[in-house]
Amino acid sequence: ALRSTRRFGKLARNVSTMRAVHITEPGGPAVLVCKDTAVPECKEDEVRIKVGAAGVNRPDVLQRMGVYPPPPKAVTGRDPNVLPGLEVSGTVASVGSAVPAGAVQLDDQVVALADGGGYAEYVCVPYGQVLKPPPGLSPVEAGAVCEGYFTVWHNLFQQCNVFGQRLRDGEGKAVLIHGGTSGIGSVAIQLAKAMGLTVFATAGSDSKVQHCCDFGADTAFNYKQVDWVKEVQALGKVDLVLDMVCGDYVNKNLQVLRRGGRIALIGTLGGPVAEKLDFRYAMRSWLTISGSTIRARPAEDKAQIARELEEHVWPLFAAGKLKVHVDSTFALADACKAHERMEGSDHVGKIVLTV
Repeated sequence: ALRSTRRFGKLARNVSTMRAVHITEPGGPAVLVCKDTAVPECKEDEVRIKVGAAGVNRPDVLQRMGVYPPPPKAVTGRDPNVLPGLEVSGTVASVGSAVPAGAVQLDDQVVALADGGGYAEYVCVPYGQVLKPPPGLSPVEAGAVCEGYFTVWHNLFQQCNVFGQRLRDGEGKAVLIHGGTSGIGSVAIQLAKAMGLTVFATAGSDSKVQHCCDFGADTAFNYKQVDWVKEVQALGKVDLVLDMVCGDYVNKNLQVLRRGGRIALIGTLGGPVAEKLDFRYAMRSWLTISGSTIRARPAEDKAQIARELEEHVWPLFAAGKLKVHVDSTFALADACKAHERMEGSDHVGKIVLTV
């Protein structure tokens, strides 16, 4: 059973309505409205969680804007306007009939990667995506764990290059993390360093460069002031680039990769189209370009990531090698302000809603 001594708040039972953040129409942060809605019905393979905290992530912003619709499986049998919110911490309120005995129990404190609906007092999540909280975290910190660690673990340590090698195979490996002070970036820097990698990062100001180093980066570059391609080349190149920018960064990424290197694309903040790509770099060095989103992956894939996180990553929290860096917290009713904070790009670490 998933057990923890830390409490995430009292469990409310026999309730039919809840407060939740709705996207009233595609648009800016002001379209997020907190209002009463029905508590979601728990499917047979799901766990219903009373939410204590919910992380705010870039996909939530894109969904609000109408450019990142939830996958069909997230809306089956439910309101097609799925509520935003992909990660939560909280308390188990009910358990579906097909959930294996002992997997979770009522009143367990948990964290979860949701398919949507986390900006609410209750959310239902496939049981394989429900985990015990990493040791030593507050409820707010725990609410900001899953999306980043699922994404980073899958892209850095599950995927292989063209030779079938994983980044954790062998020694002397190096990575380049773009957007080093974002929620994903702060996770990637810490986890890569904890796994023994040399870590380079980019950020958009000198203060953010310092934050990257504080997270554990060996070297960080202000991309507005230096040519990071030349800098990384001079330092011996890298085995993997974690890229949430895309656009004209793709061609630059190809130039900093070692033989058998890989680009992991997880976002398109710089635009979804990369023009004038010179694939000679890829051909000469046997490079791999991969792209992924976690939300649309099958539940069994996400369950496998969850098991690996509990085995390989959660112990790093206990050892003091990983921390959750919370930039700011907002009440559920102030989700619009949380989105404004994210879109301002001044945040360092995670933005969290408290419920």
